[in-house]
Amino acid sequence: MSLTRRGVLAAGGGLGALAVTAVGGGTAAASGGHGGDSGRGGRAPVRTGFDRLAAGGYRLLAGERVGIVTNPTGVTSDVRHIVDVMHADDRVNLTAVFGPEHGFRGTAQAGGSEGRYDDPATGLPVYDTYLKNGQPLADVFTASGVDTVVFDIQDAGARFYTYIWTLYDCMEAAALAGKRFVVLDRPNPNTGRAALGPVLDPAFGTFVGRREIAQAHGMTVAELALFFNTEFFAARPADLDTVTMSGWRRSDFFDATGLPWVPPSPNMPTPDTALVYSGTCLFEGTNLSEGRGTTRPFELLGAAGIDHRWAAAANALELPGVHFREAYFAPTFSKFSGVTVGGVQLHVDDREVFDPVRTGIALLVTAKATWSGFAWRADNWIDKLTGNTRVRTMIDAGADTDEVVGAWRSDLAAFRAKRKKYLLYGG
Repeated sequence: MSLTRRGVLAAGGGLGALAVTAVGGGTAAASGGHGGDSGRGGRAPVRTGFDRLAAGGYRLLAGERVGIVTNPTGVTSDVRHIVDVMHADDRVNLTAVFGPEHGFRGTAQAGGSEGRYDDPATGLPVYDTYLKNGQPLADVFTASGVDTVVFDIQDAGARFYTYIWTLYDCMEAAALAGKRFVVLDRPNPNTGRAALGPVLDPAFGTFVGRREIAQAHGMTVAELALFFNTEFFAARPADLDTVTMSGWRRSDFFDATGLPWVPPSPNMPTPDTALVYSGTCLFEGTNLSEGRGTTRPFELLGAAGIDHRWAAAANALELPGVHFREAYFAPTFSKFSGVTVGGVQLHVDDREVFDPVRTGIALLVTAKATWSGFAWRADNWIDKLTGNTRVRTMIDAGADTDEVVGAWRSDLAAFRAKRKKYLLYGG
């Protein structure tokens, strides 16, 4: 980290309204503030990290060749893509784009990317980061010729949503390549109040969970970047800056922000999807449909042969904040494509008390109890999603929801204590 560069900017007032966190060698500091009234009950409008960077004239990136890791969610409050905005602005020298899973422009389905191409709208070279890490990804950054790699992608708040591991991999690769790394913050759509669920055992590290964080982490991407840099990259930390949001409180759900929702992936169409995803994505690890190929992915769950008994059993648990409707649907792709299946639809009626991870476990337990055809995927994908074998083996042994949830209590408490050091926002 160059203290001189940051010091000159701060001393000269060049950061303007920006709240910049500079990190090097495993230390962290933060600052922030609120602006004027936006009609949100007298509160300031939420301004993303990019909005604040642009308002400051991109001075944090002055004199550098810049590459950005982003996707369709990288938009301004009036839904212009930030790559198009930056490309048209002489105050910043944007020279490359890096696409994650689903691609920079979002044309690929789950498990796909767009490859290497030149963006038709801007002519900028687009490099593929998907499933690259370590030195091969560092080589991509080196070949691009950039000085600084910027990250701006909307997260969904779950450990197995791969963009946070794109962040992790890109931070590590930037350090290997000697590149500065800047994270532009966006809201956690499910609030940042609590971390929930099991903490990953590193023996189960994959691209749906590289390191030891909770299943619903309750952090923003900038907070995660600070966490990663100190907890996991202490031996070779990234030369990291983060640009915080203003106006966002930890208690804010996405619809309280006033920001536009752009689906961060094809099967994350609404903030309602993100609300349940950290629990119901566990059904990827079973032979049931997780609702892909429907208009309500991760809210609809089912399989051929399931009937009303599953919804009845789930409702009998009286889980806080949610009810379950007996539902029938025919996915247009993925599991049970073109087949009418039975199952449930989640209806969250009080999101303040709804616990998505506990709900996901309860649904696994009741599905297994009420449908004789229930099975885990043969590759034990459920262990990758939960980050351990415990959830699968306990459910197979007949454990109830409280017993399964209780098994991760101490690990979660330790993660929550560690997480506190990296939280940038109150409220």
